[in-house]
Amino acid sequence: MASAQWPCLVLALLSSLAVSGFPRSPPWPLGKRSLPEGVVNGIEVYSTKITCKVTSRFAHNVVTTRAVNHADTAKEVSFNVELPKTAFITNFTLTIDGVTYPGNVKEKEVAKKQYEKAVSQGKTAGLVKASGRKLEKFTVSVNVASGSKVTFELTYEELLKRHKGKYEMYLKVQPKQLVKHFEIKADIFEPQGISTLDAEASFITNDLLGSALTKSFSGKKGHVSFKPSLDQQRSCPTCTDSLLKGDFIITYDVNRESPANVQIVSGYFVHFFAPQGLPVVPKNVVFVIDISGSMHGRKMEQTKDALLKILEDMKEDDYLNFILFSGSVTTWKDSLVQATPENIQEARKFVMNIHDQGLTNINDGLLRGISMLNKAREEHIVPERSTSIVIMLTDGDANTGESRPEKIQENVRNAIGGKFPLYNLGFGNNLNYNFLESMALENHGLARRIYEDSDANLQLQGFYEEVANPLLTDVEVEYPKNAIQDLTQNTYQHFYDGSEIVVAGRLADEDINNFKADVKGYGAINDLTFTEEVDMKEMEKALQERDYIFGDYIERLWAYLTIKQLLEKRKNAHGKEKENLTAQALDLSLKYHFVTPLTSMVVTKPEDNENQMDIADKPGEGPMDAGVIPSMAYQTSYQPPQTPYYYVDGDPHFIIQLPEKDDAICFNIDEDPGTVLRLIQDPVTGLTVNGQIIGEKRDSLNSQTRKTYFGKLGIASTQMDFRIEVTPAKITLWNGVAQSTFSWLDTVKVTQDGLSVTINRKKNIVVSFGDGVTFVVILHQVWKKEPVHQDFLGFYVVDSRRMSAQTHGLLGQFFHPFDFEVSDIHPGSDPTKPDATMVVKNHWLTVTRGSQKDYRKDISVGTKVACWFVHNNGQGLIDGVHSDYIVPDLF
Repeated sequence: MASAQWPCLVLALLSSLAVSGFPRSPPWPLGKRSLPEGVVNGIEVYSTKITCKVTSRFAHNVVTTRAVNHADTAKEVSFNVELPKTAFITNFTLTIDGVTYPGNVKEKEVAKKQYEKAVSQGKTAGLVKASGRKLEKFTVSVNVASGSKVTFELTYEELLKRHKGKYEMYLKVQPKQLVKHFEIKADIFEPQGISTLDAEASFITNDLLGSALTKSFSGKKGHVSFKPSLDQQRSCPTCTDSLLKGDFIITYDVNRESPANVQIVSGYFVHFFAPQGLPVVPKNVVFVIDISGSMHGRKMEQTKDALLKILEDMKEDDYLNFILFSGSVTTWKDSLVQATPENIQEARKFVMNIHDQGLTNINDGLLRGISMLNKAREEHIVPERSTSIVIMLTDGDANTGESRPEKIQENVRNAIGGKFPLYNLGFGNNLNYNFLESMALENHGLARRIYEDSDANLQLQGFYEEVANPLLTDVEVEYPKNAIQDLTQNTYQHFYDGSEIVVAGRLADEDINNFKADVKGYGAINDLTFTEEVDMKEMEKALQERDYIFGDYIERLWAYLTIKQLLEKRKNAHGKEKENLTAQALDLSLKYHFVTPLTSMVVTKPEDNENQMDIADKPGEGPMDAGVIPSMAYQTSYQPPQTPYYYVDGDPHFIIQLPEKDDAICFNIDEDPGTVLRLIQDPVTGLTVNGQIIGEKRDSLNSQTRKTYFGKLGIASTQMDFRIEVTPAKITLWNGVAQSTFSWLDTVKVTQDGLSVTINRKKNIVVSFGDGVTFVVILHQVWKKEPVHQDFLGFYVVDSRRMSAQTHGLLGQFFHPFDFEVSDIHPGSDPTKPDATMVVKNHWLTVTRGSQKDYRKDISVGTKVACWFVHNNGQGLIDGVHSDYIVPDLF
C-alpha cells in the first residue's frame, strides 16, 4: 500500500496524426491506390512495436514507431505514448534518415536553462502530462522531409505492484490508423514460476483475438504476442480506419509455494513477501465522510452507494463507525460497534439518510474519528488482536474551524501517534491533493483520487477491497546486522491479502555464501516469523536464464524503489532533511537515467525544426512542489539428550533413550494404513498427539516385508483450543475455528502466549508449549519418481518435563520413571544381532540387539542409535496391548 497507483503497465499508442473528417471508406476504388494502405495525410506509420520484458515484476518497456512521409512536402509527425504514472522514462531517441538524436536526462533546473537558451520563444511546457486516472502522455513532434523516414523509440521502467492477487499489464491501444506491422510482445520471467497468465482485449471479438493472439507459460517463462494483420485491424471489411481502440490487458501471478522469495544479482537483492492461508485480522474502521454542500447530487449518491456495498462486505469480527463532517461533526454511534447483522442493518439505514449540508471541517472530523479508535483500544471495546484504520473522503479544502493544512496535518499526526494508518480519498479535482497525500503518507497510509465519473462508487468500493483483509500487522523485515546496505523500506503497518511487500538492498559482502531474512508480524491468532534462506550457489543456477532477462534488473529495481520512497519522504520533510533527501533522489535519478520530478529529459531535434529542443518532465497528481539466528526452541532441541528422550520414526520404530543407563529400548507397531494411534495423552495439561499410519505407494510387496510409516500427525491442546495437523504436504494450524495453512517450503515462526511453532523449510517443525514441553516433527522426502516409498514423518519428544504423571500413550507412558535390566546376552538367529533377556514392568522378555536412526541432526543420513528391540508390537513393554492405543481419528 505504499503507492497510490494500481499495479499496471500501461501503453497507449497514438503514433500518427489525427486527421479531422477522414472518411471511414476510401473515396477511390480499392486496388487503384498508388499509396500503401494506412497512409493518412501523406504519412504512413508502417511499424509500431511494443516490447515488454518483465523480470521479477520489474518491467522494461520499449515502444518503437516507424513512419515515412509519402507527401511532396515536409510534414509534421507526432509520436504519442501513454505510460503509467508509476513509471519512469529512461530513454528516448529520434532517428531521421539514419541520424539519431538522443534524449538526455538532466537535473530539472539545468534542463530548463538549456531549453530557454535554445528556444527563442521560451516555451517551457513539458512533453509529458497527466492523462486520465492511471496514465501520463508523452508527446513529441518533428518535421519530416518528403520521402524521409523517422523512428521514435521510448523506453520506460516500473515495478509492477500486486493487486487483488495478480500483476496487471494494462495497455491502452489507439494507433488511429492501419499499421502494416503492429505487434505487442511481452516476455515474462519469474524465478518463482508463473502460476497463471491471461490476456484479453476490449476492442476486438474473441474470435478475431484468438487468431491474432498467442499466449503461453511454462515454468519460469511466460509469453504474450498480439499481432493483428491489416484486415484484422479494419473497423469493417472495406474500411481503412482501425478498430484498435481500447484496452489490452495482460494479467499474471507467480507460484506461492513459499510466502517469501529472495533473489540476488551482482550484489543487489530483492525480497518479495506474500503469505497465503492466514486468517484475516479483525479490523476497526472509522469512515470519516465529507457531507458539505459541495458533495450535493451525484457525488453524495455515489458515496452512499459505495458505503452500502462496503457494509455488505464487512465481516462480523470487524468494528465500525461513521463520522460525518460539514461545518460541524456528527457520529452514527458514540463508540465503535461490532459489525453484527443487526448493527449492519442499522448502519444501512443511517447511510441512506445521509444528506449534504454546510461547510468543510476536515480537522474536527478526523480528530473525532481518531479519538474514537484510540478510546476503543484503551477501553478494550475492540479485540486485542485487531487493527485500526481511518478512511477519510472529502471533495474539497477545509474552510471552517482549523483550515490551515500544515496545522491539520500536525494535529492528525499527534493524535494518531503512529498507531494506525490514515487513508485519504480525494473526490474530484477541486481539492489540495498534495495535502491529502502528504498527511496520509506520514501516517503510514496513502491517498487515492476518486474521479468524478459514472463509476465513482466502484472506485470507492475498489479501494476498500484493497484494505478489507489485513493478514498481518506491524510487519518488519529483518536482515543480519552489518550484512546489508542501502535498504529500502522494511517496516509496514499492514500486509493486505492479495498484495505484496517488496524490499530491496545491497549486500555489504558480495562473496557471502548464504543469505537470510526474517519477516515478523502479528497475525489474527498469533505472532509469526517467516524466515527465508538463500544459498548463493542455488541462486546462480536459478538465474542462468540471463538471455531471457535484461541486465542487472535487481539493481535497477532497487534504484526505482529507493527513488520512489525518497520522493515520498521528501513530501513531509523540511530544511536540511529535505535537501538531503532531494540530493539522494537526484543523484540516483541521474545515475540510472530516470525521468523523475527532479529531472527532465532533454530531446534535441534536427536544426531545420523550428523548435530545436523539447523537455520531458514528470508530472504529479497535484501542483509540483518547489544472517538470522534460529529460534531458541530449534537450538535447544538439538542438544544431546541429558534426560529421557522419546521418538518414533521410520517403519514406525518407537525408541526410548535413557541416558542414565546409556541405553535405549525400541519396538515396532504393525498396523494397517489408515490406522490412527494415540502417541501422547495428558489429561492434566490437555495435550494430545495422535498419528495416522500410511503404507507404500503400491502394495506389491508381501505382508511380511511391507513397510508403514506415519503420514499424518495431530497435536492438540484443549486448554488453548489449539490444533496442528502435519502431513508431508502441508501444515495446518487451528486456533478455535480460525485456520492458518503453511507449506514445507516456508520458514516461519508462529508465537502466542504459551505457544511457539517454528517451521524450518523442508526440514522440521518445532512445537513448544511454554517451558517444559517441546516436540519436533521431521519431514522425510523420497525421490518423486520413487515407485514404492512415499514421503513420511518422524515425531520426537525433546522436552517432557512439564507433562503430568498421568500422561499416557505409546510414547507418553514412558515419560514416567521406569527401569529395566538386561542379562543372559547370547547369540541369536542373526549372528550380528545377539538376543538377551530383559526384565521390565515385571515381565521377562526376549529382546534382540539392533539399531535404529535418530534424524534430528541429519534428516538425510541420521545417527545410528543402538537399542534392545522388543518383539510382538512391544508386548510386555507397553501397558496393555497395542490395539488399546487405536483411536477413531486424528483429533
